[in-house]
This record gives sequence, C-alpha cells and structure tokens, in this order.
Amino acid sequence: MTLQKGSPMTQDIDIAAAPSGPGCADCEVESSWWFHLRRCTACGHVGCCDSSLNRHATAHATATGHRYIQSFEPGEDWWWDYRDEAMVDGPELAAPTSHPADQPVPGPADRVPADWQQQLEAAQER
Repeated sequence: MTLQKGSPMTQDIDIAAAPSGPGCADCEVESSWWFHLRRCTACGHVGCCDSSLNRHATAHATATGHRYIQSFEPGEDWWWDYRDEAMVDGPELAAPTSHPADQPVPGPADRVPADWQQQLEAAQER
C-alpha cells in the first residue's frame, strides 16, 4: 500500500521531523546496545528493532500510538505499519534517513558484548 499525502493515514506522518539521533534513543539512556534501528515517522524517535534485546521501536509505537516506522539502516527505505502489521510505501522523510554508514551494526561498538549473537538468539526464544 502506498500512503498518499493528505490521506487520513498521513496524519501519523511528519516528514519534517528529524531523527532523534544516530542510535536508539532509549538504549542510549540505558547504556545498552542495539542490533538494527527503526525511525518513527510521526515524531522521529529512533528505536531498536524487534531483533534487538530491548525492542524499543515497538515499545515506542505501543506507548504513543504512532503507527508507522521506517528502517533507519543505510540503503533501506522500507516502512512498517504497526496497526495493520504490513509493509507500506511512504513519503521521503527529513534527512538523515539512516544512521551513519560507518556506525557499526550492532552498535554502539563500545557497548556490544562479545557474545551478542547468543544474547539475541536467547532473546528471540523468549
């Protein structure tokens, strides 16, 4: 589905909202780490994906009712609709559209544990 400017669905999108930062805003507060990043299209909040330990992007959507996210990974521009649980196509958002290309995944580098893959696998089993 493509979201058209001016449609009722686009009330949940602010194309001018800048990203909250280059990493997961909540992981930064918690001194945690993330796997991949997602950007809220309503307010710009950057949160970690559902494959990350903390799943902050989904927690943000649940807490705020903000319906759409866009990948915040370099080279990706896909969108997700939490309400309909479906991929959608949306308008271009304010730059930057991803974290810096030289930022490691997972990140940030100084907080990623040596056993990060095992931690993610264990978290997915819960």
